[in-house]
Amino acid sequence: MNGIVVVLVGALLCFYGIRSVHLGILAIGFGLGWMIADLFDATFWWLILIGLIGAVSSWVVTSLVFRFASYFIGGLTGAMIGTKLATVLQPGDKNWALSMIVALAVCVAGAFLAEKFRARALLWLTSIGGASMVLSGLGRMTDSLAFLRNPEPGLQQVTATLAWIGLSVIGWITQRRLFAEKLGIEHGPAAATDKSRSNGGWPAG
Repeated sequence: MNGIVVVLVGALLCFYGIRSVHLGILAIGFGLGWMIADLFDATFWWLILIGLIGAVSSWVVTSLVFRFASYFIGGLTGAMIGTKLATVLQPGDKNWALSMIVALAVCVAGAFLAEKFRARALLWLTSIGGASMVLSGLGRMTDSLAFLRNPEPGLQQVTATLAWIGLSVIGWITQRRLFAEKLGIEHGPAAATDKSRSNGGWPAG
């Protein structure tokens, strides 16, 4: 079971993230809680607990301020991506202060992009964030893939980064094809703008 849960949640976010606002928020909150706890090498059950707390907290906060849902969703996903980025860029022992700075910076960037570009930005953010969760989960499932979670400098670091980029692109392509109508790809810019405004920047569902 070690890692399977986060792989499944990550796959949901990476390949299905923009389909449903509620599922997306829960997956993002769970992933953010998991990724932060994983920085501190928490045990599996602590990871699950912190992930669940993150999922519920994110859903409650976003529900209370749904008017700004895209802003919060972008920020949460950005924080998750930033946490994974800090792990990849800091092989071995982690500088926790630097990790939090990176996570915060990407959090702010994600919130800005989601607010400005709406569903198109969320498509990228959910694909990248979901991919980071999938790789972290795979890294916990077997020792041979542990470098995907915590790579060593050199080849492992490069391989983990390329795997993250590749899976993110696959997730982006999959969601773009599955939910072209929701993204306004088949119905023109006006339809996409109207849908984004009516749903706080997130596709209905």
